Amino acid sequence: MENLECALFLSIYLRFMNELMLFTDGSVNTHSNIGYGAYLAVSDRVRSLDSLRLNVKVRRFEHTSSTKLELQTLLWALSNIQALGKKIRIYTDSQNIIGLPKRRSRLEQNAYRSRINKHLKNYELYQEFYKMIDRLDCEFFKVHGHQVSNQKDDMDGFFTLVDRASRNALRKECQ
Repeated sequence: MENLECALFLSIYLRFMNELMLFTDGSVNTHSNIGYGAYLAVSDRVRSLDSLRLNVKVRRFEHTSSTKLELQTLLWALSNIQALGKKIRIYTDSQNIIGLPKRRSRLEQNAYRSRINKHLKNYELYQEFYKMIDRLDCEFFKVHGHQVSNQKDDMDGFFTLVDRASRNALRKECQ
């Protein structure tokens, strides 16, 4: 039995060595159009939330909106992490990001233009998003932010770290 447990642990460990979990979130002040994005890259599940808190990266963005900030944060995170050759599991509460892969063909077919032939807001970020995910092996997962503690799983716990980091950074600036 001991060998079986060891083999199981090793297979799980190797799976997560080849995977990277990426959690992103943003918080924006709609009056000033200033926002803070945060991300956390986790390559294994062994670490505690307390130790992972130190690995959350936060960045300030200007002239942004909530939709734009979520995209800016994800693109910043993907450009910073060393993920080539790894499967990236992206966790976000942004419905826009979750839906972008399915919207790609229609957006490209319409040249990122609306029915009245105007470029869509954030179309340049959409183009950058598609270029980035073409180079990387990404899978997207919707996180339901702001849940009560007893309804949270491990992924929600990781997501809470970036949610709090972005909100706290924005609060600190607004004081």
